[in-house]
Amino acid sequence: MPIIAKDILDQLLAFRKERDWEKFHTPKNLSAALSVEVAELLECFQWAKDSELEELVVRERTAIEDEIADIAILLSYLCHDLSIELDVVVRSKIEKNRQKYPVHLARGIATKYDRL
Repeated sequence: MPIIAKDILDQLLAFRKERDWEKFHTPKNLSAALSVEVAELLECFQWAKDSELEELVVRERTAIEDEIADIAILLSYLCHDLSIELDVVVRSKIEKNRQKYPVHLARGIATKYDRL
């Protein structure tokens, strides 16, 4: 299952092809662009106090949605280009995380697995 519906992925791939952008979308460039977009999402929350987050999310909703869409688009291109099935690798990672973070050690704490 792709990160987004197949019809939307098809639209994204057509959009990219019409502009001849495939040559720019190397795994390195897509990864770098993802990093930038994630930073732009974080910028929406920069300097906000936890007590301000609920109001900020309402006020900045459109900007947050746009950044999340950019992230999803780039991740979709990357998964497509590398023939990665996102649901398969996420399931695998969930199992790895179950091993790293057993409930009896990790419940309710945010400690990295190697310090549990």
